[in-house]
Amino acid sequence: MPLSEHEQRMLEQMERALYAEDPKFASALEGNGLRTYTRRRVYQAVAGFLAGIALLMAGMVAQLIWVSVVGFLVMLGCAVLAVTGWRKTPKPGEQPPAGMRRQARPRRSMMDRIEQRWQRRRDEQGH
Repeated sequence: MPLSEHEQRMLEQMERALYAEDPKFASALEGNGLRTYTRRRVYQAVAGFLAGIALLMAGMVAQLIWVSVVGFLVMLGCAVLAVTGWRKTPKPGEQPPAGMRRQARPRRSMMDRIEQRWQRRRDEQGH
């Protein structure tokens, strides 16, 4: 559930106050959340890769080609996730790249905009 505009403003005020009060602590907190998330993502990708190997081998032993193909696709997808996650991990004490920082005003997805328009039309028609 997204934050309301008031809640978003309050959160931004608290963040600014934290940066003003202790910028070193605030930047340390910002990097740790992203680093932990990407590290967990990489570990999950490695586990998925191992599961893909198991599927590939099981398909070969059972002589079921489709199981082997699924195992290979799982391995490929997990390898891509692991590599992209590993590259995005900021080093300790390093600021995340500008594109990965949380923006002050998050962009709404296309579905959110469509749902808002639909709701507005329903409200205008008196439903």
